[in-house]
Amino acid sequence: MNGQSIFYVYVLLSEKDGMFYVGFTEDLKKRINEHNKGLVQSTQYRRPVKLIYYEVSLNKIDALHREKYSPREIVLLAI
Repeated sequence: MNGQSIFYVYVLLSEKDGMFYVGFTEDLKKRINEHNKGLVQSTQYRRPVKLIYYEVSLNKIDALHREKYSPREIVLLAI
C-alpha cells in the first residue's frame, strides 16, 4: 500500500479458559504466533489462543484507540 503502514486490532479467544484478549500489532501473523508460543506475558498461561476477529487501520492512533474497547464492543461495532 505505497509504503504505508498497516495496523491491526485483533481479538483472541483462549481455548483454555474461554476468555477474550484484545491486541494491537503491525504484523498479525507474527503476533498470533508469539501468543501461541507463550512469548506474550498476558496470554502465556491461557494458550492455545484462536484468532476470532481482526480489523485493519491505516492510522495508528485510531487502531490504538480501538484496542481499548472490550472484545464484545469491537465485534458488535463491526456488525
